[in-house]
Amino acid sequence: MFIYRLLSAAVLIPITAWMVYAGGLWFLATIAVVAGLAGYEFCRIMRIGGYGPAPFFSLALVMLFLVDAHYPAWEIGPLGLTTVIVLSLIWQLFQKDSSAPTVDWALTLVGGLYVGWMARHFIALRDGPRGLELTVLAALITWAGDTGAYAIGRWLGRHKFWPRLSPHKTWEGTVGGWLCGIAAGAFLGWALGFGLAHGLAVGGLVAFISPFGDLGISMMKRHVGVKDSWNIIPGHGGFLDRIDSLLFSVVVVYYYAHWVMRI
Repeated sequence: MFIYRLLSAAVLIPITAWMVYAGGLWFLATIAVVAGLAGYEFCRIMRIGGYGPAPFFSLALVMLFLVDAHYPAWEIGPLGLTTVIVLSLIWQLFQKDSSAPTVDWALTLVGGLYVGWMARHFIALRDGPRGLELTVLAALITWAGDTGAYAIGRWLGRHKFWPRLSPHKTWEGTVGGWLCGIAAGAFLGWALGFGLAHGLAVGGLVAFISPFGDLGISMMKRHVGVKDSWNIIPGHGGFLDRIDSLLFSVVVVYYYAHWVMRI
């Protein structure tokens, strides 16, 4: 399992890094693929749990939010959102085999809204001023926090952090992840020219908030009785498993940059 994780990372990390560096349509295409698959995986696990969301409409919402973020002048957001809401409800009216049609329709919208709306911040962040540095900041702080939590949890972990949702997470690992995220934020804030104070603040916020993205998806997976959102990435599960924390991280960095750093 560990060797599969390493091999997958060795392939995906350079490709992702290049796409982040390239920006523009390359980055939009990358996020569209990743977020699109994550949105599909959300519908997939809900279907395993006995619900019936419509993946097509969830994916339409994801793509709508991403394209609207990259091309704001098109102003397609309100019309597109209204269209998806109306058509998905009409579609649901014709699903005779649905035992919980209201829940199925709600999950169709929630899957696209959660993944798509959160993922649009990747595009908005990368396309904005100092977008490359801010995207790198969000990604590396998250990676440092996740890696620190995993390593320290395996080394020192004794006390369960949230056993109802994630039985393997420990307080020791969680605090270790926070400290590693703060340290990474401080270093990157200095190295990327944002300043030590901003680096510490962003590092602390991302390190503290991003694990809740992971816990949220864990809650949903445990509710329907699955371990991973998919098995498409050897050793890593699915794309939703990989970006659950990042969806929270990028939102934190985006709004911190706009509201506090005034970028």
